[in-house]
Amino acid sequence: MITLKDYMEAIQYKVSEGSEYLWNCYGPNVRSMDCSNHDGSIIVSCVFDTEDQTVYEMQAWDEANGIEYRWIHPDYIEDVKAEAESRNVDFEQSFDDRKFTDLEVAEDILEKATAMVAGEEYDKRIMVTLTLGYDEEHLLMEMAHEADMSLNKFVEYILREEMAKHGIEV
Repeated sequence: MITLKDYMEAIQYKVSEGSEYLWNCYGPNVRSMDCSNHDGSIIVSCVFDTEDQTVYEMQAWDEANGIEYRWIHPDYIEDVKAEAESRNVDFEQSFDDRKFTDLEVAEDILEKATAMVAGEEYDKRIMVTLTLGYDEEHLLMEMAHEADMSLNKFVEYILREEMAKHGIEV
């Protein structure tokens, strides 16, 4: 999970503003903290608990590339969705009719946010967690070897092929 220390390091300790978090899905004692560059084209925010320091949500907006990334603590996703529905808000909606790109892997948002704040290029692909049993992992390793690819590249290849079969743009 993400800690406040992780967030602060990602934004180079450059907090530009903060406020109370006005939704109830994370409980009481919740605040939002933001970091933005001088022209507002990069904004990285964090929603956290002031009592136990739990990070509930992190967002990173990259205006230049038209991408809004969001990571939500997995234990709270359903609560956020329920509150969005009760408020008649589209859970996927970011702003200006754009949708969030939701990230499942905490390291993914931290890497992207760190690069954005530093003004560096970053990998716009999405990290996914893949849990395999021993037999499946061994079979994939053999198949990757036969294809003369690393296991990671082979799994990426398989995922891209499957996405393309289902009409998902990659």
